[in-house]
Amino acid sequence: MAKFTLKQIAAQSGLSLATIDRALHQRGNVHATTQHRIQQAIADLELMQKAGLARGRTIYFDVIMHTPDRFQPLIREAFSSQIASFTAFKLQLRFHFGANLTAEAINALLNKKALHSHGVILKAACSGELHPTLESLLKQRVPVVTMMSDLPGSARLRYIGMDNFDAGKVAAFLMSKWLRVSRSHIVAVTGSHDFIGEQERIQGFQRAMQEFAPQHQVSVVAGGYGIDARMQQSVTQFLQSHPDADAVYTVGGGNPGILRAFAEQKRTVNAFIGHDLDRENRALLQAGKIDALIEHNLQLDALHAFRTLLAFHGFLPASEPPAPYSKINIITRYNMTA
Repeated sequence: MAKFTLKQIAAQSGLSLATIDRALHQRGNVHATTQHRIQQAIADLELMQKAGLARGRTIYFDVIMHTPDRFQPLIREAFSSQIASFTAFKLQLRFHFGANLTAEAINALLNKKALHSHGVILKAACSGELHPTLESLLKQRVPVVTMMSDLPGSARLRYIGMDNFDAGKVAAFLMSKWLRVSRSHIVAVTGSHDFIGEQERIQGFQRAMQEFAPQHQVSVVAGGYGIDARMQQSVTQFLQSHPDADAVYTVGGGNPGILRAFAEQKRTVNAFIGHDLDRENRALLQAGKIDALIEHNLQLDALHAFRTLLAFHGFLPASEPPAPYSKINIITRYNMTA
């Protein structure tokens, strides 16, 4: 209590000096409501003190993401755009991207960079190898939040992103309405089985297609890691043995490669639904090669990530419990922003 004077506490709480003195030094009975007001005033003063100490201070956040090259500019722009929302601090972002980041490489980054960080925003394939590192970082007060794909059971503070299972269901609803044939064979394309987020989208899609349009067949193709050439190879191999495949739901990247695979086999795509409004998908949507994209507000996710990490250190007040997931949006060429 000594770090704040009675006068400061009285001013913050709106109570008299005599009441503050009596409560803090246990001189007579003080109503529980009054005690609560005093404790809240002290907590508010502590918070403002922390924020004051952090004001103008450089705060480092490391953004570590296993993601294809095509998605990296979108992430960089989204995160950089939110720095201005926290003018009291000097937020310094350090980006670590890679299309082939292994758990070992991510662990090395975490152990090298994150120890000198105020927080980590992480997208990684699901691996138990990362759990001990995240637990160790938390003990050293280096918090981690996951984005887009979660690491359930780890010591991360929270997952930030959309409900991927529901996103798959949304895609299935659109697909069931879009297909104008009596029976279709849909290729559900995922970069890898290792990403929880992608697998949840696939599961949601499969389950919902059974509900909405069970006459259509769904087959899963994996292994291209969202990289064009690999995705093209994976889908080409599938098409060569499945001449009836005529629609696509893709949960990751590599869409130009998928489209090339269909074109080279002289196959028509009756419906194509994907994810993420990056530059590549924007062009495909505008050209009519993709019918719809499932998307969420990445800028808002970045904002929530910053707030979560700053609140962990007491630089911002703990707000109301955040919404568990980001809002799912449906983008077509007709409602696509410029």
